[in-house]
Amino acid sequence: MHSTHSETSVRVWDPFVRVFHWSLVSCVVLNYFVVEEGETAHQVIGYVAAGLVLARVVWGFVGSRYARFDEFFPTPARLRAQLAALRSGRHPFHPGHSPLGALMMFALMALVLALGLTGFLQTTDAFWGDERMQEIHEAIASALMALAGVHGLAAIVLSRVERVNLVGAMFTGIKHRPGDQPGLR
Repeated sequence: MHSTHSETSVRVWDPFVRVFHWSLVSCVVLNYFVVEEGETAHQVIGYVAAGLVLARVVWGFVGSRYARFDEFFPTPARLRAQLAALRSGRHPFHPGHSPLGALMMFALMALVLALGLTGFLQTTDAFWGDERMQEIHEAIASALMALAGVHGLAAIVLSRVERVNLVGAMFTGIKHRPGDQPGLR
């Protein structure tokens, strides 16, 4: 992906955001594919995942510039602007999360918190052995995996379309913006 145009490097993802992201990915993969439900390890990993999300929420208010929610919160105006740009074939550079990316991030975090809550509720007297709660927990897990798949696929596809290595940026913290690509802010 070489370009004859100049490229600008932007440091976007601080170490906390990167460690949070890959730690959460690890927790989700372990609990969905490796550790059996009902095992102590499954519960511990689930609580770690929920704790990671809660820490990320705090970091969204006090963290570095591109980690703060006010930098990328998916307002209706921001979402409309991104959708209009996509419909017209434009792909403006977003240093942090794009509005649609932010919407996905919040949805994924909400699902992880919902899994933590429904998992915890199954350990309480009120819901011990309650099949409905187990089914809700499993449905949320399936929704999380489906959205995580869309998230991963979107990151790969948009990296190609926008010529910005989004996956690489989540490892290095740096986005490389092609010189001929317009920015939104």
